[in-house]
Amino acid sequence: MKIHIKNGHLIDPKNGIDAKQDIYIAAGKIAGIGKSPEGFTANQTIDATNLVVIPGLVDLSARLREPGFEHKATLESEMQAAAAGGVTSLACPPDTDPVLDEPGLVEMLKHRAKQLNQAHVYPLGALTHQLAGIEITEMCELNEAGCVGFSQADIAIKDTQVLWRAMQYAATFGFTVWLRPEEPYLAKDGVAHDGEVAARLGLKGIPAAAETLAIASILRIAKETGANVHLCRLSTAEGVDMVRAAKKTGQKVTCDVSANHLHLTDFDIGYFDANVHLKPPARSQRDKTALSNGLADGTIDAICSDHTPVDDDAKLYPFAEAEAGATGLELLLPLTLKWADDNKLSLSDAVKHITQSPANILGIAAGDLSINASADICVFDAKQYWKIEPKALLSQGKNTPFLGMELAGKVRYTLVNGHVVHG
Repeated sequence: MKIHIKNGHLIDPKNGIDAKQDIYIAAGKIAGIGKSPEGFTANQTIDATNLVVIPGLVDLSARLREPGFEHKATLESEMQAAAAGGVTSLACPPDTDPVLDEPGLVEMLKHRAKQLNQAHVYPLGALTHQLAGIEITEMCELNEAGCVGFSQADIAIKDTQVLWRAMQYAATFGFTVWLRPEEPYLAKDGVAHDGEVAARLGLKGIPAAAETLAIASILRIAKETGANVHLCRLSTAEGVDMVRAAKKTGQKVTCDVSANHLHLTDFDIGYFDANVHLKPPARSQRDKTALSNGLADGTIDAICSDHTPVDDDAKLYPFAEAEAGATGLELLLPLTLKWADDNKLSLSDAVKHITQSPANILGIAAGDLSINASADICVFDAKQYWKIEPKALLSQGKNTPFLGMELAGKVRYTLVNGHVVHG
């Protein structure tokens, strides 16, 4: 199949392209940019007039809910959501049921995802068996099965000796350890940011120190062991400062922020809106501003959706009992565009954080539009507003704090390996 995408505004941060150019696709790869390859005759032409053409989005955290939680979402529904959101590569955490701590489970997930022929799925293997924080997994075997890194999802390792040994193992083989920094005892039973709103609503708070104490411990152990560390979903101003300082010393650390946390604060809980029950919690305005500044200055490397589809019933409970999480695959692009617009940043700056940078963190060949690269492409209308409502979302999870809002950025076409999977 040969495809010609014409008249589009091409943006590729890696190759420094920000101009109106055509793109030519053959045999699943990018065959030409700007100039048609010799003898090229398209089987399909996509008119991208007034549209933006970018590399397919790379999402660092998307729960697909299989295996084990099919009542919340299925692989089929979430892969369709990914395609609708322009996401062509995604990393999924290991907190499935059973946990991704055995090579066979990883191979099964990758096989199922490949059969659907939509987004590329990159599993994160469990750092410890059953995520129990006691026994380290066989990381080499999991890596051979297809794991691109090792994570505890939202479950912290309480025993620092186990974390030390896990980082030693990972450092030996050059694996990256993905950790969401949270001190488990300080965060125990907490459901909201420890501040004025939580106090007024009578909700158990999670102090910012729960994140910063964990970051201090993780960074110190990583420095001692030489491990590569990726900090998942920073949420505090102090956390951003700590990562900035670590990077200045040359420490091998990367980090991301959820798109939700670039737009929400604890005041958005309002009258106990369970859709704003997130992990980590939406924090103060000061934290939100620091996250945005950290992203703009390069301290924070990437934006992720933190896609966590939840069944409707689980969000109907009182705030403290409702399941945490928000659907996000289809909102990653518009929320990123809104962040860039609010902060007067260029479209190229916005795109970098959801394409090139996350691809670099994953260590995969994605996130750019180079010649001979896989034709994973997102074509979208940056000026079209659409209303976020359940019927507009393909994800089985309709849980998002942004219901009712109108956001700019509607994906028109998504291509994976040169095949149109949406549009």
